[in-house]
Amino acid sequence: MRNILLLLAGFALGGAAWAHNCPNEMKAIDAKLATKPALTNDVSDQVTKLRASGEVHHKAGKHEASMKDLGEAKKLLGI
Repeated sequence: MRNILLLLAGFALGGAAWAHNCPNEMKAIDAKLATKPALTNDVSDQVTKLRASGEVHHKAGKHEASMKDLGEAKKLLGI
């Protein structure tokens, strides 16, 4: 029983860690975009959409989906 409680606590804390990292990822993307990197229009549009989607997912509590979108945006930006 104790092991199950520890496992559940680990999952709860793990989710909280993801939740608190989403804003940091968004800030990193915003900071890179503020430097006006040389991007094609296609890549720029993709980054903008992924950044927005990440924020929507974050606000909806879907932090795994948020981190996936934000990670893809960072990859396109080279960060």
